Amino acid sequence: MHLTRASDDPELAIQLTSTTKSLRRWGAVHKWTSLICTLFMLLLCITGLPLIFHEQIDDLLHEQVKAAEVPAGTPLANLDHMLANALAQAPGKVPHFLIWDRDDPNAMFVSVGPTIDADPTKNLLIRMDSHTGAYLDAPDVTGRFTYIMLKLHTDMFAGLPGKLFLGLMGILFCVAIISGIVVYAPSMRKLRFGAYRAKRTRVVRWLDVHNLAGILLVAWTLVVGFTGVIDTWADLVLKMWQFGQLAEMTAQYSDRPVPSKLTSVNAAVQVATEAVPGMTPSFVAFPGTLFSSKTHYAVFLHGDTPLTSRLLKPALIDAETGKLTDSRDMPWYVLTLFVSQPLHFGDYGGMPLKIVWALLDILTIFILVTGLYLWWRRRKAGVSQERAIANAGAIDNPLLSSSRR
Repeated sequence: MHLTRASDDPELAIQLTSTTKSLRRWGAVHKWTSLICTLFMLLLCITGLPLIFHEQIDDLLHEQVKAAEVPAGTPLANLDHMLANALAQAPGKVPHFLIWDRDDPNAMFVSVGPTIDADPTKNLLIRMDSHTGAYLDAPDVTGRFTYIMLKLHTDMFAGLPGKLFLGLMGILFCVAIISGIVVYAPSMRKLRFGAYRAKRTRVVRWLDVHNLAGILLVAWTLVVGFTGVIDTWADLVLKMWQFGQLAEMTAQYSDRPVPSKLTSVNAAVQVATEAVPGMTPSFVAFPGTLFSSKTHYAVFLHGDTPLTSRLLKPALIDAETGKLTDSRDMPWYVLTLFVSQPLHFGDYGGMPLKIVWALLDILTIFILVTGLYLWWRRRKAGVSQERAIANAGAIDNPLLSSSRR
């Protein structure tokens, strides 16, 4: 069989030269996007690892008062009675939210602040027994290890600017993954998948390991990276919902004054659950808070499957009359956020999925570290990554080799 050399075929030489230039451009994209985001991705992977097991870590490091053991089917306490008991523990504060504990069906939280328009992130969380309505404790979570890891992971203690910056790093991470696929494919045309060239130099051996781990984890890293980017937009998504759907649902009540006396929160929750059958309450936002209007209770309900338990539907209850005024499915951009948050941390399938997520996270740390090592070795040797990638593709491809002669 006669093999035509690129140097003997001008058209083939032009095509190969164009391919090589394109490959080098993709290599440059992969190098610079990786270098810019790698340190921040390492921070996110390292802090995200304990967050996968945050419930178990909190249970191990922090004691909490146990709720009373009750037989299955025991009805919940009257919410007005529970609220009064909670406020008795925080004189001068007002309720913002009433929250059902996802991890403990025997406990609930009452979130209170100094005023109704105070920053809810600084609220006091009062933990209550959901069946007796008795006070349990009011843990200060801001000093916990898991809280520090969460703040580093979500905004680096920099608020919205920190979130948006990490979102940008997440976008660069996704671009680095995609460009890595592009430069990986040509170099493997003459190698079997997962090849490890044991007789080559150390850099080549580490490159083979780095490439194999990266291509095996490409789907997972893209999912986690993309959902992480979406999560950094949570504050903006909330604002869009507030000024969009929520404003539309409450437009006809915008001129009404704040009620001087609120109707029963227990009755409001009952009205909401009857209006949205098949769903159970997740939390109640009091009038004047971020998730409601100044004249409504907003009762957010969820389903009972692994997926629908993450999807919330609001029911607005007039805080003066106790009547339902509106209930709608959340818009697509809010539902996307709801789905992305638990998927980002592997919080859909219980402990088995958490373990899988943790192992994949550790492998991602390995990929990031080996990527830094390969860049440092090439830089130390004075060889650019673009040329190294192009040469790697030519090692086993005589057509590319001959086109450079």
